[in-house]
Amino acid sequence: MPLTFRKSFRILPGVRLNINKRSWSITTGGKNGPRQTHSSTGRRTTSVDLPGPFGWRRTTKRR
Repeated sequence: MPLTFRKSFRILPGVRLNINKRSWSITTGGKNGPRQTHSSTGRRTTSVDLPGPFGWRRTTKRR
């Protein structure tokens, strides 16, 4: 099993800095409501947790 590195820091309420081996990202939003994630690789993700086992996610990549 390979080792992985991932760390998340809370910068401000509702803002997190996520760091892994290859990139970093900033996530805004909380557990309740929509979240926006912007990655250093150009990926942007919008996600929402819905009641029950449901959720919605949309990811776009820089061309």
